[in-house]
Amino acid sequence: MKLLIGNRNYSTWSLRPWLVLRHFEIPFEDEVLQLSGAGWRETLAARSPTGKVPVLLDGDLVVPETIAIIEYLADLYPEKPIWPADRADRARARAAAAEMHSAFMGLRSNAPMNLRASHPGKVNLDAVRKDLHRVEVLWGDLLARSGGPYLFGAFTAADAMFAPLATRLRTYDLPVSDVAGRYVEAIYALPAFQDWLAQALQEPWVVDDDEIDVIQGRVAPGTIA
Repeated sequence: MKLLIGNRNYSTWSLRPWLVLRHFEIPFEDEVLQLSGAGWRETLAARSPTGKVPVLLDGDLVVPETIAIIEYLADLYPEKPIWPADRADRARARAAAAEMHSAFMGLRSNAPMNLRASHPGKVNLDAVRKDLHRVEVLWGDLLARSGGPYLFGAFTAADAMFAPLATRLRTYDLPVSDVAGRYVEAIYALPAFQDWLAQALQEPWVVDDDEIDVIQGRVAPGTIA
């Protein structure tokens, strides 16, 4: 089984199924497909049916799209608690994952994931205020039900879906409650996340489209080392 992923430093959608695979000790290998540089779009188009990452390859089966990959893994390994065991909690977890997939556009557009960086004060809070409020309510409700440290007690696919958002809160030092802050710390403490982060910090590549200083016009494209 192989997972095609984008640059670890920036690729939010790649991080999500990778965490599920690594945390639940499912044997796999990964391959990084660059999200910048000469011919990168053509390379993605040749390897991925959607022209995007991630893509899971399992024999002749090709599965694009993060949630589809996670659901395939849950079907393939029913003994692994990828989703909560309780039916009601499982429904809540899937609803939260679907909301992450389709919402939080303010945070996703104005605070791109960048694991190597620290950019306090660079995000327009008015542009992300609504999303910050919603994530506080969502996380707060689920953590109050479960007692933490993860949304349903133990780590599940719902946490994998929200891990990239958690990194945005730290990278841009966004104002959150102590409850949300502790959840961010729990994501960073996860051994699988630490593994991904260590590899991200070693990557030499820069994707200008995900660098906030380029997005906001402070530096020219191609000048970030």
